[in-house]
Formats: sequence, structure tokens, C-alpha cells
Amino acid sequence: MREKIEINSEAITLRKYFGEDAYSPIDVFSVLNNSEDITVVFYPMSERISGMSIRDGKVKLIAINSTLTYGRQRFTAAHEVCHLFLHENFKSIVCGKDIDQNKDPQEKEADMFASYFLAPYESLKDFISTRLKKEKNRLDVNDVIKIEQHYGLSRQATLWRLKNDGYLSFDKAETMKTGIISTAKKLGFDVNLYLPTPQEKQYYTLGRYIGLAEELRERELISNGKYEELLLDAFRGDIVYGLNHDGEEHYD
Repeated sequence: MREKIEINSEAITLRKYFGEDAYSPIDVFSVLNNSEDITVVFYPMSERISGMSIRDGKVKLIAINSTLTYGRQRFTAAHEVCHLFLHENFKSIVCGKDIDQNKDPQEKEADMFASYFLAPYESLKDFISTRLKKEKNRLDVNDVIKIEQHYGLSRQATLWRLKNDGYLSFDKAETMKTGIISTAKKLGFDVNLYLPTPQEKQYYTLGRYIGLAEELRERELISNGKYEELLLDAFRGDIVYGLNHDGEEHYD
């Protein structure tokens, strides 16, 4: 496994490749959706699995367990990005839910990469010292919530990172594993970060697959029936049947 400083550097390099800077919070799903060769599938999986990824030539597929919280889904997406872009000879993998526990070096590296991709080392350091005005080992649960809200991290991912970077002791982090939503509400934050995808929206596909189906239809390489079949296979009945349009669209 590579050193933290090297993994952080690679995370920043890949952020720049996607057109992002080294400090700002990143909308990982928007970044992936704008990539030319990545398809992202949201699908309910076993509670022990966070997601999976497949690379076959130019084809890159990321599957996300949509029953996990939104924050964890973001971390999983970044984790799979590491496999797809940085691991040589990679073809496919199914990734477990627990972060950095009993994993092989490649999986531990992907966890570390995901953390730095979403919250680069210098960015988090600056946020804690400048925005929170705190020193190491002085963080409280309110600070933890502000960090995870700023970077879009799940509580597990946030505590794991803060322990690894020396901002929290193991014992103190253990006291912050409960009361997550209630504490966030009291601070005035939206709690969607800590919630799974609503059940009716847990099957969904974004990215290259959808665009490719549209391209094939426009070039008349497939029939309308085949086009609709491809979209339904990708759980995009909203496109086929024009669903989820509540009234007129607003140009505002």
C-alpha cells in the first residue's frame, strides 16, 4: 500500500483531471455523470456490500448500494474511482461496507483515496484550523457534523479519517457513533446525508449507458423498441414513459 502523502497527491491529481480544485467540496456523482466513459448504477445490495466496479477496455461501470446513506454512497463512488483509474490490471471487484477493516492493501488504499478525494488533506486541515478554529484533539461532535456536512461524508468515513489524521482519539470517536441525525437537526443541518435513497428511487442508472442508448437511437442503429428495452433494463422508465414530471417545467 502506498503512503498517505502519495495517495493524497493522486486524489488531487484526479480531481484536477475531472476539472475540480484541491480544496472545494466535490459533487462526485455530477463529476462521474459528466465523464464520457463511466456508467453509475444504483441498486439495493446486501448490507455487507458498499458497491462494486468493473473495467473492460474503455468501459467503466460503478454500482452503488442504494440502501446505504447518501454520505456513504458518495464515499463508495470515490472508492470505486480509485479502482477504475489507479489500479493497474484491474477488472472487477465487490467492495465490503466496513472501512479499512480486514481488507487487503488494495482495498485499504481505495478507502484512503476516497477520503482524500472527497476531502483532500490540506483542505481538511485548513477547514479545521480556519473555519472551526480548532487544534488537534480539540474537536467535539458539533465540529464533526460541520466537517461531514461540508465534505459530504458519512459518519463512519468522517470518524475514520479524523482518527487516521490524529484529530480524534479512538475512545472519543467511539462516543460519536450515535445520535447522528438528532444532533445534526439541532445544528440546523439537512439530514439527507445520513439517510438512504428512498425505496422508490433505489433502482437508477446514470452516465455513459444512457447516453450511448440515445446515440444509437439517433443514428438509427437500433429500433425505438430496442431503445426503450435498453432504458427499462437500466431502470429508466422515467425516460420511456415520461414519468416524474409534476406539472409544467419552470424556466427560472
